This record gives sequence, C-alpha cells and structure tokens, in this order.
Amino acid sequence: MFGNIGFSLTAVGFVSLFLLLLTVTNPSRVKFFLALAYLLTALWALQHITWVVPQSTLQQYLLFDSLKQLGWIMLLSAALHNQADKVWQVFAQRSTVLAIIAPVFCILLSIANPSLTEWIFLALTVSALTILLQLELLFRQAGEQRWAFKPLVIFLGMINVLEFVTYANASMVNHLGDHFIAAKGYVYTLFLPFMFLAMRRMEHWGIKIFVSREIVLHSTLLLVAGAYLFLMAVVGYVIKYQGGTWGASVQIVLAIVALFLLGVLLASANLRQHVKVFITKNFFANQFDYRERWIALTNILEVGEKELNDVYGTALQGCLKSIEYDRGVLCKFKNNELLPVASSEDIHLRSMDWYALKAVAVYCQDKPWIVDLNELTVHPENYPNIELTPVQAKQSSLQFIMPIYHESLLWGVVAMYQVESVFRSLNWELRDYLNAILAQVSNFILHHEASHMVAENAQFAAFSRMSAFVVHDLKNVLAQVDLILANATQHKHNPEFIEDTFETLEHTQARMQKMLKQLTEKHTQAQISAQVCDLSPLLKTVIHQLCATLQPTPTLSITTDLQANCAGDKLQNVLYHIVSNAQQATPDEGTIAIEVRTVDPKLILLTVTDTGCGMSEEFIKHRLFKPFDTTKGNAGMGIGAYDAKHFVEDIGGRVDVMSEEGKGTVFSLYIPAISADKCTTAEDKEVSI
Repeated sequence: MFGNIGFSLTAVGFVSLFLLLLTVTNPSRVKFFLALAYLLTALWALQHITWVVPQSTLQQYLLFDSLKQLGWIMLLSAALHNQADKVWQVFAQRSTVLAIIAPVFCILLSIANPSLTEWIFLALTVSALTILLQLELLFRQAGEQRWAFKPLVIFLGMINVLEFVTYANASMVNHLGDHFIAAKGYVYTLFLPFMFLAMRRMEHWGIKIFVSREIVLHSTLLLVAGAYLFLMAVVGYVIKYQGGTWGASVQIVLAIVALFLLGVLLASANLRQHVKVFITKNFFANQFDYRERWIALTNILEVGEKELNDVYGTALQGCLKSIEYDRGVLCKFKNNELLPVASSEDIHLRSMDWYALKAVAVYCQDKPWIVDLNELTVHPENYPNIELTPVQAKQSSLQFIMPIYHESLLWGVVAMYQVESVFRSLNWELRDYLNAILAQVSNFILHHEASHMVAENAQFAAFSRMSAFVVHDLKNVLAQVDLILANATQHKHNPEFIEDTFETLEHTQARMQKMLKQLTEKHTQAQISAQVCDLSPLLKTVIHQLCATLQPTPTLSITTDLQANCAGDKLQNVLYHIVSNAQQATPDEGTIAIEVRTVDPKLILLTVTDTGCGMSEEFIKHRLFKPFDTTKGNAGMGIGAYDAKHFVEDIGGRVDVMSEEGKGTVFSLYIPAISADKCTTAEDKEVSI
C-alpha cells in the first residue's frame, strides 16, 4: 500500500511531463529521446502499482527497470553528441554503443533467462554508474550552459545514486530488498520538479515549454480550493472522532467557514488578480527578452539628431518598436493644448481620437497612469474620474496612451494605434515594461531639448559678447574723436594738427571697416601668415594720442627695433585699456612706467607699472579677468582685462599681475617676438614723452 502511493505519484508526474512535451512543436532529437525516457519511466512506475498490475513478477520489474535506464542513457548520449542532426546518428557514436551495452544486456537476459538475477543486478549497477559518468561528462562540457543543465544533473544524479546503492546491495546478497523498491516511487516524485525546471531551461536544445497562464491560474485556484476542503474534512473528521457528541456541530461550522472562504476566493476579482500576478511573476518567463529589446531601443536612440523634429520622430519609433507596433503619434502638452510633434506615416487623427487624447492628457495630469482604451471599454472602474466613457473609448482607433513627464509635470503623451497582428493587453508586466521604455525615451527627449536650449542660449551669449566687444571698440574710436574735438578749437588752424586729424580719421575708418567685416563675415578664418608689429611707434601712439587726455603721463623705456608677432591694432587696444586703467587708478602726482625688453630670443616682456590704489589678491583671482564684471558702474563694460588676457594667450603669450592695495600694480605681458637677432644687439635708451 505504501509503495503504491509513491509509484502512483511518479506515474502521474511523468505522464504529465510527457503530455506537456507534446505541446512543443519544434522537432528535435533531444525532444524524441526525452519523450522516450518519460514514457519508459511512466511505464516502469505503472507496473509497480498493484492497482494496475495485480501480480507483478521480478522479471517484469527488472525488464522495465532496464528499459527505463536505457531511455535515460540514450537521452544523455544525445545531449553529449549535440552535433548529431538525426536520431540514428546518436546510435552511430562509439560512446553511445558502449553506454547501452549494460542495459541492453539486462533486457536480453531478463527475457532469455530471468533466473540469472545476480548478473542482471550487476548489469543494472553498471547502468546506474554509466549514467553518473555521463552526467559528469555532460556537466564538464557544458561550459556557459551549466546553469541550464543543473536541474537535469540533480534529478538524474540523485535517483541513480539510489539505483546504484539498490543494485550494488542486491548484487552482494542476490536479493532485491522490498524497502528499496518502495522508496523509489517517493524519491522520483520528490525530485520530479527538477525535471520540470530542466525542461524550462532546454531552449538551447530547441525545447521551449509554453503553458497557458489562464489554465495554470484556474488549475491553481482549484488545487488550492481542493486542498483547503480536504484539510477541513480531515480536521472535521479528527474532531468528530475525538470530540464525542459535539464533534458534528464543530464539523458543520468548519464546513460553512470553508465554503465561505472558497466562495470569497472564487468570487473576488481583486484577490484572483493578486494571485494571478503572483503566479506569473514567480512561475513564468517574461513576455519579452528585455536584454534584446533594451539593446534595440538603445540602438534606435543613439542616433545623433540635429533637429528637434527628428528627435521627436526617433523617440516615437523607439516606443513603437519596443512592443512591435507600427503606428502612433507623439504630442507635446503646451499652454494647456496638445500639439502633435511627430507621427507615423499616413496618420490622420480623427475627432474621437483627439477627444480621447485630450481626455487622457487631463486625466494623466493628476495620475501618472498608462491608459489602455481596450481595457477602459471593459473595465472602466480601473480608470476612475476619467472624462472618457467606454463607448467613446471604443469609437477611437487608439489603444495605448502613455504620459511623459518632466519634473512631475506632464510634458506630453505617446499614443499607439491598435495592431491586429500583434495585439497586446495591458497587464502588470507590459505596464512595467512600458514605464521603463517611457523613462528612457523621456530622458532622450528632454536631453535633446535641453541641448538645443543650451545651444540657443550659447548663440545669444555669443551675440551679447560680440556686442560688448563692439561697444568696447566703439569707445576706443570715440576716445580718438573726442581727442580731436578737444584740440580742434586751439589747433584747427595748425596744418600739422589738420594732418594728424586726417591720419587719425583714416586709422579710425580702417578700424571701423575691419569691425564691420568681422561682424558680417562669420566664417572668416584667421590669417595664417605671421603679422609684424613694431612696438615703439605703437606705444607712442597709445601714450601720445589715445591716453593724452588723462594724467599722469606714462614714461617709456624700450629696446630699439623690437617687433612682436601679433596684430598691431589689437595689441594697441589691449595696451590702451591697460594704460588708461592705470591712469584712472593713479593720482595725478603718481607715476606710470612702461618698459619693454627681451627675456629670451623668442619672447618680449612688456610691463606697465603704476603707483595707484592697487588690487587685492582675491580681486585678481576671482574678478579681474571675469567678463562683464566691472567696478566702474555704467561707465565700463567689464571686458577689457578679459580681452587682454585672452588675446595675449591666443598669440602664445601670457599675462601676469602683481598688485598690493595702496601701493600699485604691475601688469606683465609676455609677447612672442618676431626678430630675435635685432632684439639682442640693440642698446637700451630712455624715451621721455
């Protein structure tokens, strides 16, 4: 009796696996041998059940045990010779022939002369040992597929250890113990789930098991209900047996409670939904291969788009391709209106589609929820307070409407049209998957929008910066004009003044023309050839003309014929700014000294030293060269020092500043020289102006 229960469970389990394997439509040699092993194991278990075979003999037992072992050996041989394309090619392998010798010998001996049990026991011991050796070889050769083979190795390993012990003991005493036989059914049943798990992992063999989730759900509910009723019946029987006269009353109460709980389980949609989600999360494979889908989405979104319209189109395609849909529209929510920014080809939104989009957009402002219009038509209670009736939802050709958010505010929605060939219902898995897709797509959209905004701001900043430099240069030109007008009344009849005036105006015109050229020709490239700048006349112009109206007048000490490798007019603007700032910071009785000398054959040092108010180290470090930061109020633009520093650095030099508050400042400009030989042979002389 005890053994019948174990073998009955084993038979039911392997018959179920055999029927489940028949649902696999992909033909393969492994499927053939696996089905054969299941069928032989089920027949082996059935012939042990006295309810099925009342008088089973030892000959029958050994025969079916040998057939079972042969089936598993053939399965492992097929797995070891994975390169064989046909079933007969597995038998052609030398290792397969050697492996099946022991079980075939048992089968022949059980039929021809069953009295030689000691030889049959020995052969079955060798068969169990053969399977264990095959398992070791299979696991060693599996490599990256070891994870898939582990359940199979555990199942066959455990049951064949039992087979080896059983027949090794029988070989020594020439008797097969009944307790070993009775235990086998329970051991096979105990490790049967590993075989089911092995089938789930055999996709590399072309075996892909699919079971309807709805069938398993209902089967599970019935199984739970049956187990609960059985438990209540047992408890009621025990109470009746032990409780005397009151046992019947307690049994009735327990039966009513059991029926009530069963009714709640079957009637509660919410409870069934929770059970369904639990089962699908823990016992089923996912709908999507997330690794492949994520790589595909990444490949779609990694394309660099220049225009926002292309960005929106790419984002829409990423959403559609993620669930294999082909038609949709992306709308941006702006000023309480939905504006289509991207759509598939041949998309014409109907009035009811627009109404559904607007209603869902209003609904999603308060609740971040993916809306399935098909679900809305059947279960409107899942979307409370939405301004869209099931009838209106059914009239729309849209299916999924998914919101996109930016900083908790609704940015827009992605709408997908129904596809009959690839229809998907919105369950927990698809909802989580689409939320992950939306997070990636929204980051893609918002990143590109921010980049375009930064680019536009950079263009406006460049325009503002250019305007500031234009104003700065105009101030320099205005200073020259003011100088002419200031001396016109006194020297307008002096021919030399008239000549200097025209020369200054000619220089001013040249600067204005160059400025206009730089503004109108945006792609003008810098001149490649070196420019020669004579420092002596340039400094005299700065001191005698540009800075003549301010005090104190600078003194100049310069080496004869020094020439710098830079644009003269730009250097003149830089020096004018530095000298005029020194004059404004120095009292009239103070001094300003300009000194020019060579520090090596390729570098000129130009210093401007004043005895003015000086600057703090903090100001020099953080504010002096910061653009648009000025201490002159509306009288300054705050770009003179910034312009000077960047100009000198652009030509290959550098600017150093040393200052002390209340004592003065030294500006040191290191400028590339054009002629090192002339610089080193000239003599110094003091020039006072």
